Parts: sequence; C-alpha cells; structure tokens
Amino acid sequence: MNRNLDVLRREAAARLADVSDAPDIDARRLLEHATGLSATQLIVNGQRAASDDERQRFDTLLTRRLTGEPLAYIIGTVGFHELILQVSPDVLIPRPDTETLVELALARLDADAPLSVVDLGTGSGAIALALAHARPRWQLLATDASFAALDCAQHNARRLRLDKVQFIQGQWLSALATQRFDAIVSNPPYIDPHDRHLLDAALGHEPRHALVAEDGGLADLRRIVRAAPYHLRPGGRILLEHGCDQGPAVRAMLGKAGLDDVATHHDLGGRPRVSVGLWHGGRVD
Repeated sequence: MNRNLDVLRREAAARLADVSDAPDIDARRLLEHATGLSATQLIVNGQRAASDDERQRFDTLLTRRLTGEPLAYIIGTVGFHELILQVSPDVLIPRPDTETLVELALARLDADAPLSVVDLGTGSGAIALALAHARPRWQLLATDASFAALDCAQHNARRLRLDKVQFIQGQWLSALATQRFDAIVSNPPYIDPHDRHLLDAALGHEPRHALVAEDGGLADLRRIVRAAPYHLRPGGRILLEHGCDQGPAVRAMLGKAGLDDVATHHDLGGRPRVSVGLWHGGRVD
C-alpha cells in the first residue's frame, strides 16, 4: 500500500535533518512541488495515499536535496523581499541578508523622486526588481557580466510585470560609459577563494564566479568603489553588501575614494553586512 502524504512528509523531514537547517519546511516544499498541492491542500489531503507518479517525483526531488542541492534550484523559485523569483544554477540564490541592502536603499533614498539607480551584478534581478517593485518612480538599470544571468533576470522582470527595469551586459561599471546615477547598489562576490565555507555542498551548486573574489574577497568590491565617483551624481549614494568581517576594509576603500558619511549596517542576524557612502561631488583623482 502506498504511504499517505503526511507519512511521506514526516519520513522525508527525518532524512533531511542532516543536510538542512529547516528539514520540515524543505520536506513540505518538495512535496508541494511533487504533487502540485499548496501547503493548505497538503494539510487537508494529508491522509490520502500518494499516487505512484507523485511518490516517484517526490523521491527524485528528495534525492537531489539529500545530495546538498539547494532547495531553490530544485523547485526553481525563492522568495525575496515580497517577490517570488525564479532561479537557476546560472545565478546566485538571493539571501535574506541581501534584503538589508534593499531596506537601506529604500530608507536612504527619496521615495518620490524619479531617481536613477543601478544594480551591479544583478544575477536573478533580486535587488533591482525589489527596488522597482517598491519604488515605481525610480529608474532602475541592472548589469551583469553573464548573459545567462541576464536572461534569468529579464525573465523575472517580465513575469513580475516590472518591464521598466533595463538590463545591460557588462562587468560592473565598465558597461556604463559616462552615465551617472543617484545610487549604486551591489552584492558582488566577496568570499575569499580559500574560505572553508566553500566546502559546503550547497555552495558547490552555485556559480563560483558569483561568490568568490581574489584579494581575500575584496577585489570586486575595490573595482566598484574605485569607479563609483565617476558614475555618481553629487549627493549620490553607494550601498555595498560584503562579508561580515570586511566592514573596516570596505569603509577604508570608500573613504579613500572620496566618499563621505561612510558607515556599515548590520543584517537581521546582527552581522556587519552593508557599507554605504555619500558622494558630494568634486574632482576625481
């Protein structure tokens, strides 16, 4: 006799305990994906037997998760700042930590003005699309060096009907000629190539170029900061996500580049996560 849906979910959660921080949630999401049922429908139908097709689909998905493949890649979506984004192994999975950057931008920038904001290394489009969704008057531009990532971001923009966001292929600010913006936001790669966290099975599934930067993880942050004064309007701001131990180095970069009001802000876990600076204008050395 086939096991019912509740039994499948509980058994899967027990098996996932060694690979997931939230095994109950992972088991439920996988079962939703395998059966096409919502969370509420799973509760209502929990005592019915799983069909052979449902069980086979669920076993396939569960096996992928047990090998360490991230849940977001298996089900193809992830929640980020009021949006549901589609993701693929071509892009980094948006993290809750990055919502700190979005919240800071929303708090620090004029909500009613038609500001021009660029998101560098957009990946799935998470930051640019979250800002466009919350601030429809802003003009959002997003760049990425990866054509595959831009395809993912543009697909998300169309699906979410945020069609005013523009996308350009290119490396950081080099793709933008002499354009200037009211704000630059970015979550660039910032993990040291020798960081032990890269041994984590889940990170092994994500694009390494979106995670790792040379010079102790600071190389791309430094490239962005050096170019920022050439692309910020007077009064413009830069907001950068970085590693929790990189705040002092990033603040030093921002100060050396001539930015003022430099500060580092903490994420929801209390870790130093986003550093900001203000460009007053003037001569760029």
